[in-house]
Amino acid sequence: MKTLSLAALLLSCCFLPALVAEEHRFDVVVFGATPAGVTAAVGAAREGAKVALLEPQDIVGGIMSSGLSFSDSNQTDRRVLRGLFEEIHLRIEKHYTDKGVTLPYKVAEKNTAPWTYEPQVAEKVFHDLLKEAGVQIFLNQRLVGIDKAQTRIDTLRTETDSFRASVFIDATYEGDLLPKAGVSFVLGREGRAKYSESLAGKQFPKKPVVGVNPRDANGKLLPLMTGETAGDKEAGDHGLMVFSFRLCLTKDPANRVPIAQPKNYDPAQFELVRRYLAAYPRKTPLFDMYPLPGLKVDGNNSIGGMISIGLVGGSNEWCEASYDERTRIWQKHRDYTEGLIWFMGHDPALPQDLRTEMLSYGYAKDELVKWGHFPPVLYVRQGRRMVGEYVVTQRDIREQVTKEDSIGVGSFPIDSHDVQRVPTADGTGFINEGTIFPDRIPGHKIGHAHQLPYRAITPRRAECDNLLVPVALSSTHVAMSSIRVEPTWMVLGQSAGVAAALAVKTKRAVQDLPYTELRPRLIAQGQALDLLPLPALPPAPAKTTSIDPATLPGIVLDDSAAEKQGDWQTSANFRPYVGTGYVHDGDTAKGSASITFRPNIPKAGRYEIRLAYSPHETRATNVPMTVTGQQSIIVNQRLPLDPGSPFRTVATLDLPTGPATITLTNKDTDGFVIVDALQLIAR
Repeated sequence: MKTLSLAALLLSCCFLPALVAEEHRFDVVVFGATPAGVTAAVGAAREGAKVALLEPQDIVGGIMSSGLSFSDSNQTDRRVLRGLFEEIHLRIEKHYTDKGVTLPYKVAEKNTAPWTYEPQVAEKVFHDLLKEAGVQIFLNQRLVGIDKAQTRIDTLRTETDSFRASVFIDATYEGDLLPKAGVSFVLGREGRAKYSESLAGKQFPKKPVVGVNPRDANGKLLPLMTGETAGDKEAGDHGLMVFSFRLCLTKDPANRVPIAQPKNYDPAQFELVRRYLAAYPRKTPLFDMYPLPGLKVDGNNSIGGMISIGLVGGSNEWCEASYDERTRIWQKHRDYTEGLIWFMGHDPALPQDLRTEMLSYGYAKDELVKWGHFPPVLYVRQGRRMVGEYVVTQRDIREQVTKEDSIGVGSFPIDSHDVQRVPTADGTGFINEGTIFPDRIPGHKIGHAHQLPYRAITPRRAECDNLLVPVALSSTHVAMSSIRVEPTWMVLGQSAGVAAALAVKTKRAVQDLPYTELRPRLIAQGQALDLLPLPALPPAPAKTTSIDPATLPGIVLDDSAAEKQGDWQTSANFRPYVGTGYVHDGDTAKGSASITFRPNIPKAGRYEIRLAYSPHETRATNVPMTVTGQQSIIVNQRLPLDPGSPFRTVATLDLPTGPATITLTNKDTDGFVIVDALQLIAR
């Protein structure tokens, strides 16, 4: 862990050259057009403030406009995600329903299902909100320094302009305004003793990879290894959880751009991957894929994988690097990502079925067009963390969850990706260190709900009194591992924007805002500030439960009544099940098995299509389902069933009177395909 000297930081911004060409004056300046920056700007503007939104890159919406299309609230209690976050996703849903497109998941469910969208749709919604609110957007604004009088920032200076304001908001992922403003921060991980956090220090939840030699013939560590040892388990360090890109991919030939070999591709850089796949062969990619509208997928670093598209150890220098140095680090991550994909698709040592699977994917031609279809934003999962008026710790996330100055509620599990990859003690394998996951309430698939205090986004009064920090807020690494998802940051961003506008209006320091005045304004903007009782758990099924299809409403067809092609195996291990059991494909012979239901539709109309299966982490996330005359549906069988039901609603479609054909296959699926029963409910 690295703590920067306040004196050194103040000196660093005293001798910067005057590079500005034009001066602008606003009430509130938000630096960083991340999703939290957007909600901060809109939140402040809706309170009547004149707002500028500045961004060093040429994109609005951060990682959500750059490929993160599967909102990381899939373990979050949706009842506490309101305000602009909910408004944005309702606008996204309306965009699709107006076009007659059925989303893989619905916002209206408000349960633990993810919210999905295409990057271009998220970017459009962000721009629409900002335009409606009257926020002025300034892109390609690289931060140079600030002018500060005692504890107040007067002017923010970029390479081309200067911006004066009464209140400033740092909404960057990295916390880039903090050092310029002379505000204390930390970078890296605390030791366990610092705040008495059991999840601090080094973490080894993953099993070692055995039988994979991490050294070359000369005994030197192979590329992609980060060091000889992980260090003292109790101690902190300068390490950051792995960064990666979120890739918008497709198999659709009409919209597919092939992924080219990187110019500096060297297959020797992937020798560790070659040995790993030889010892642990697989048929599917080394990264997670989440289904999106438009026959696309969101490719994400696999938190459970030992090797994935995240460049372990490659992110540690990012935050303190100059913009030019960040460009080089960004390119290094791109070379690794595209090199790994090229390697999996072309290296002759790998299984042919894995190579064929990888070659079937390409970039979506209609996405990220301005940037050549590759994400311009690197997924910075964690940057600097301010040391402010209050430091949020593990205890605040899991135990002392109520706060008297709540500006939002988080409930995502404590979730850190890998930080290091080192040899095992006996030298016969390697192990990844740094992952923390899952951390859920027993019986629930949600994390511990906790109120987040206003004090955590305010600097120490003696350092700065007109700056708010909703992203790089005051917290430990462990606490940030829960806070760090876009839904929580967007909630905090909106609250920061409202607070900034109120500070301008009342001419107060941000630390002096009475919560009795702030809270009503947050509620007026739709924020959920209070903890709610845990959702009721569905009754535990009897251990010998077999559900009679005749007792279920609607049209119900058991798997025993379906037409099967290929090798389907019968099982009754997971309960409850409909009928006498269910079938699965054994996670083998992909593309050879299909199962077809032929329900008779008594009356034309809109029907919910529900599928019975047993959710599990080994299930496929991309089961193709086709319905007569309809667009193909992708079923993620790792998602939970509808509360109190053996089924999950996978689509709502208009069906004509008469026989219908509904077919599921195991083509290109990434896990076990389970089929228990089909249910159609008229709406």
